Order: sequence, then structure tokens, then C-alpha cells
Amino acid sequence: MKLNQIANNPGAHKAKTKVGRGSSSGLGKTSGRGVKGAKARTGNGIYGFEGGQMPLHMRIPKRGFNNIFAKDFSEVNLNRIQKAIDNKKLDAKAKITEELLRKAGLAHKSRDGVRLPAKGATAAKVDIEVAGASAAARDAAEKAGGSVTTTSAKKANSKKRGEPGNRQPRRAESAKKREARKA
Repeated sequence: MKLNQIANNPGAHKAKTKVGRGSSSGLGKTSGRGVKGAKARTGNGIYGFEGGQMPLHMRIPKRGFNNIFAKDFSEVNLNRIQKAIDNKKLDAKAKITEELLRKAGLAHKSRDGVRLPAKGATAAKVDIEVAGASAAARDAAEKAGGSVTTTSAKKANSKKRGEPGNRQPRRAESAKKREARKA
């Protein structure tokens, strides 16, 4: 092989299209852009613009809402815990906590901790401590001889000073009135 025989493979190099070189080239005058105004310019932002008519994305109604008070749990199924025990990522004899589940790569970062949904079963006798667990997950763990304890408790509605909120005294008062009516 000689230097004058070296060439790219066919199709490896595509020549850049030259535009604006006269009408006979087929890409003269407007250079294939076709029109004047914003559409002929580079970087125009008129996608979705409907000539002043209300755009489709604004005509369609909004649905649903984002609950800012919803709990953010990282969910870990019992069968994944069993798989991690089999792969020696978790020790079945030790108490399995949220921190251990995160270190084993089973739980991602979450605001309110780890929750056990009702999916799968475990064969190993394990003691699990998580923020929340479904009744079925608790039963499955107890069937294998283990236990599930939950750390999350419902927060009391309180004022900034730490006093009970308005709801608790009202409920206590109405409970007293109900008891008085019964007696």
C-alpha cells in the first residue's frame, strides 16, 4: 500500500451541503429555509405557536395535583432482602435497619425512610426495623420466624411553640360531649 492509495471507506466522509450559491444549485436565495421572518432564523423558539390562537397545551385542562404532605418512602420488597442475604450483602443474624439497606444498595435516599410493601417472602429468620410496613409483609416475616418493627409514628399537629394544635383540644372537647350525651 502506498500513500496515494490511502482513502476513507465509502460513506465515511459526508461533504457539507453548501447553501446560498445561486438558484441553479437548488439551495440558493433562502438556502432551503423557504420563508422570511422568525422561521428563517437560527434558534427560533416558536414550537407550539399557533398564530395567536390559544395553543393546544394551554387549551387542555390540568388534571390532578401534587400532595406536598405525602410521605416519601423508599420501598424494599422482602424478596429483595432475601436475595441480598443469599448474596452475602446482608447478615441475617443482625438486625436489618434502614442504614444497612442503603449500604447494601437496596434502598435509595428518601425523606421519610424505608417501607416494606406486601410483595415477596423471606425464608431467613430476620429482624427488620423500618419506617413503615404493610400487614402482609409483617405476616410474611413472622411466618419465617422473624419480626418487623416500625419506627415511624404519626406526628401530632402542633404549633410553632410546641403546644398542641387547635385540632387536638377540639377533638378532646367533642369526645367529652359525646360521653356526656351517652351517660
